[in-house]
Amino acid sequence: MRYTIAPITAADDAAICRIIQDVGAEFGAVGEGFGPGDDEVRCMSRHYRPEGRSCYLVARLNGEVVGGAGLAPLGNSRELCELKKLFLLQAARGHGLGQRLVEACLVFAREQGFSACYLDTLSSMTNAIALYEKLGFRHLDGPLMASEHGGCDVWMLKQWPVAARQDESIV
Repeated sequence: MRYTIAPITAADDAAICRIIQDVGAEFGAVGEGFGPGDDEVRCMSRHYRPEGRSCYLVARLNGEVVGGAGLAPLGNSRELCELKKLFLLQAARGHGLGQRLVEACLVFAREQGFSACYLDTLSSMTNAIALYEKLGFRHLDGPLMASEHGGCDVWMLKQWPVAARQDESIV
């Protein structure tokens, strides 16, 4: 199988929207309070741009869009970002694409100067949670701040050292 990962373009918007909504429905993430219901899902390429310290990466398997993942600042924070909307079609799971997407987002986060990455998800997404744990995310008791995704019941954070702030913690 041949895969590629690249920044989203306007040509990818319809496919990513469909994937986010279909996979969200598969896991019960439907309606207000869940990522697939966010307005940005309809046109992801307009909302995720490097000049805004954000990115959304699209995974293709054998040339077909099969999923993606994004990263953006959390609220107005200069140091805290959020991993957003990691969704893969069922046929694309188990090939390491999710891990590659998350790792690429984290590389971008560090390049942008973030010192920690937050995420929220659903406890039913057990494979995603296992991936996050493997990549060094740790569980939190609750969301870091008021979230638009009130339907989520798992919150996680990954921190990495920043030269000038190595001993400080966000939480």
